[in-house]
Amino acid sequence: MIDLLNVQRKLLPDLLEVMKKRYEILRQIHILQPVGRRALTQVLQTTERVLRAEVDFLRSQGLVEIATIGMRLTEEGVELLKLLEQSMSELLGLSDLEAQLTKLLHINRVIVLPGDSDRSEAVKTALGRAAGHLLMELVGSEKKVIAVTGGSTMRAIAETMTPSARLKRALFLPARGGVGESARKEANFVVTLLAERAGGSYRLFHVPEQLSESAYLALADEPKIRDTLAMLQQADIVVYGIGEAKKMAVRRESTREVLKILDEAHAVGESFGYYFDKHGKIVHRVQTIGLDIKDLPSIPHKIAVAGGASKAEAIQAIGALFPQDILITDEAAAKKILNI
Repeated sequence: MIDLLNVQRKLLPDLLEVMKKRYEILRQIHILQPVGRRALTQVLQTTERVLRAEVDFLRSQGLVEIATIGMRLTEEGVELLKLLEQSMSELLGLSDLEAQLTKLLHINRVIVLPGDSDRSEAVKTALGRAAGHLLMELVGSEKKVIAVTGGSTMRAIAETMTPSARLKRALFLPARGGVGESARKEANFVVTLLAERAGGSYRLFHVPEQLSESAYLALADEPKIRDTLAMLQQADIVVYGIGEAKKMAVRRESTREVLKILDEAHAVGESFGYYFDKHGKIVHRVQTIGLDIKDLPSIPHKIAVAGGASKAEAIQAIGALFPQDILITDEAAAKKILNI
């Protein structure tokens, strides 16, 4: 398939451009379905006239169906998209980016998706869908404990999850307490939605993320919290986001003193309550109850999901904090990491 595409690139470059355009339309419909024409026009940054012609062609081929609630792929369209994904990844240069990042960041596996999630919510949705597919791939037939952090990217995983026979035996746990922001971004909400969409079970973690020393010691000794912490430390899979340092500090309503520390230390990222600089050096830590960085090496599968050029430095630096396993990111972040 790749050899044929390389021949087409030489002899029929216009044909490949059409192929890439139609592939992207199919991909975005699959991510957003059911989706209206106007919304899809904005995501693809094209005109309604151009999109209408392409959608009409795809519908005539039996790949897309149109209803009052929006467009979606037919079964044939889904199958064709799956067949195209690997070859289009090669054609778009994403496979090369994955190989380079795997080597540079010393990660076992990297998945790079087209686009920039800083500029498009649809790309963030695609990251979530890719993470959901990966979870189904990793779970297998045995019961698994899956720990999940909060954040908008984690929420995208939950929102795109579909019922899975494999995940019915999974137990989803919040990896952290609440940050105190929008409830829909909290780990408890993400875990509840994930379990409901996937068909698995869940357990909630009703503790604030930031605690004083005395509160931490008191809560950590509570039987239910102690049991949940023990389960987290024995998790089979952890799915987590990587945040920008200053944005996370603001979300936590951090004091001026903390903001000054992060600024003076040139902090670039945050994960699991730890703030770190571009070299992966920890510059500040939030006193929290939940999964800790020191717990991560013993967890078999660690899936980082983060995209956008703005997170490139944080994604690159976090590898020095703990051993990486799998990274799902986007094209914009991947290219910026390689250019740093």
